[in-house]
Amino acid sequence: MTDATKFELPIVRQEPVSRRGMLKSMGAMLGMSAWAAVMQPLVEWAQDVSLDELLQKHYRELTAEQKQLVFKRLEEDTKRDYGADVTISDPKPTPGVQFAYALNLSVCTGCRKCAEACHIENNHDRPSNNSYIRVFEMEKGGIDFEQGNATYDHPVPQPDKFYMPVQCQQCENPPCVKACPIEATWQEKDGIVVVDYNWCIGCRYCEAACPYHARRFNWTKPEIPADEINPDQGYLSNRIRPQGVMEKCTFCLHRTREGRMPACLEACPTGARVFGNILDPNSEIRWVVENKRTFVLKEELGLKPRFFYFFDE
Repeated sequence: MTDATKFELPIVRQEPVSRRGMLKSMGAMLGMSAWAAVMQPLVEWAQDVSLDELLQKHYRELTAEQKQLVFKRLEEDTKRDYGADVTISDPKPTPGVQFAYALNLSVCTGCRKCAEACHIENNHDRPSNNSYIRVFEMEKGGIDFEQGNATYDHPVPQPDKFYMPVQCQQCENPPCVKACPIEATWQEKDGIVVVDYNWCIGCRYCEAACPYHARRFNWTKPEIPADEINPDQGYLSNRIRPQGVMEKCTFCLHRTREGRMPACLEACPTGARVFGNILDPNSEIRWVVENKRTFVLKEELGLKPRFFYFFDE
């Protein structure tokens, strides 16, 4: 049983390393050919980046007034590039709240409705059919998602199989945060690990550090028809990400910090998903953790995920 009341946040430095300084240092360490290969996606991305965007400060260094100017610029960029009117917000963590997720594997049917909802809610690139959620078809009796099949194309559920959706585990001790050389990713007070997409240099160190394969890299500029763009966007969550940066699940913070549920939960037809404030003793998520035999993926790594799995007895 996991102690749901003890979640210690990692210590982060308050002065992020300069992107330009980090790029210069990386260039000095690598040979020219290797450096060119590493930088190619960033070079392609930079062709469409304005000077204001290139010189933008880290999110945590921006004043409230500067943030509003950044949001306005991004809204105008979306209108110009995609023909869609959007509103970018910046909801803050609520004191006394730490979000956690639980998933009942006994009732998940592998329909992938959660992944589809994630794809739409988070303004993913349409040609790649990207999503922050992968659903693994597993042999009954095993729980190693590395041995699962995430590309099945037959009707579900199949006999003698169970299905395990995997996404960002919002670890209490996130290795991705420690791996980022410029602090473009960090953990917020409500436990959600976020990315400043305008600060990320696309080195992909965080992707390599994540044992859950929960990070995504934008190889190309996202393609989304104007009428399919979700206009309700958060700066640290579902706004359209630029090419050449890392992105990840944020528990739909633009929704959950406003009192709504994640899109994947609302889309689940079987009620397999449970979400809420694990610090609230009366919450459903707290009840599940205290009363069900929950487990986490790769517990031996000591990352303390805030994403729990369980089976009905």
